[in-house]
Amino acid sequence: MSTVAKRQVKFHDYAPTGSDFLAEVVEGLSRVPKKISPKFFYDQRGSELFDEICLQPEYYPTRTEISILQHNARQIAALIGAESVLVELGSGASEKVRVLFDALSPASYMGVDISKEFLLLSTRRLAQDYPELEVHAVCADFSQQLELPVQAQRGQVVAFFPGSSIGNFEPTSALQFLRQVAACVGKGGKLLIGVDLKKDSVILNRAYNDAAGVTAAFNLNLLQRIQVELAAELELDAFHHQAFYNPEQSRVEMHLVSERRQTIMLDDEVFELTARESIHTESSYKYSLDEFARLAGKAGFAVEQVWTDPAKMFSVQLLGVH
Repeated sequence: MSTVAKRQVKFHDYAPTGSDFLAEVVEGLSRVPKKISPKFFYDQRGSELFDEICLQPEYYPTRTEISILQHNARQIAALIGAESVLVELGSGASEKVRVLFDALSPASYMGVDISKEFLLLSTRRLAQDYPELEVHAVCADFSQQLELPVQAQRGQVVAFFPGSSIGNFEPTSALQFLRQVAACVGKGGKLLIGVDLKKDSVILNRAYNDAAGVTAAFNLNLLQRIQVELAAELELDAFHHQAFYNPEQSRVEMHLVSERRQTIMLDDEVFELTARESIHTESSYKYSLDEFARLAGKAGFAVEQVWTDPAKMFSVQLLGVH
């Protein structure tokens, strides 16, 4: 990697501290039922595993969303306008945003992600591939607060939130998050967001239980992080991955299930788990178009355009601040 490419990335470090990780895990294991935020999936290994999940044949969201973006990039760009400040929330490998770059011609790009090393790697690749683009890397937990370290100087702020990550928020938290995004982009600003749609539970259950076991490894990697980074005493081989669609809540749930009675020792505390007790690690809510429009409206957004695939499995939506 050239030193030029490295200089082109402006890094802003607002990463949560290890004490934040510890405090949230302790709080989550103290709950009944036990629950840990999915944001902690994303260390370097977790980010790599998620990229592998996106390649699995059962996992439709990534390829479907990319197809929608590819087929509608020019219209999306026309509605957004050139010279925007494009802020990608949960940027990961920054692959989907590449579909938009040629059509959109943003003034600058800001990748925001909690996984520091993965963020730096992906943004440096972008800077190398698009040398004319001003690239910023912001390591932050955007679910807690959303403040841009660089204000828009040459264009309107447009947030890009792909992958249906909005589904990982509980409904009340999703509303709060969307309100934060609306305040961040400001009046006249926009949000381009991926929203997974309701569908047959068979498709959903397969998507989160791929035959290769990559999603299982991704889920179990959270325990590996807790063991290594927080010095927790736990038995990795005493847990297994479980994912299923909960029709009453319109969400896929992921759990780490204890295979026997056991304890987790962490920060001088002891957490008891019974056989078959689980730690809830992720929810992925699915919406109808009307349901999401109502949620966006409560947050101060108006739905300006919706694009879907022919089977209406997934949607990309352009929202504007009222």
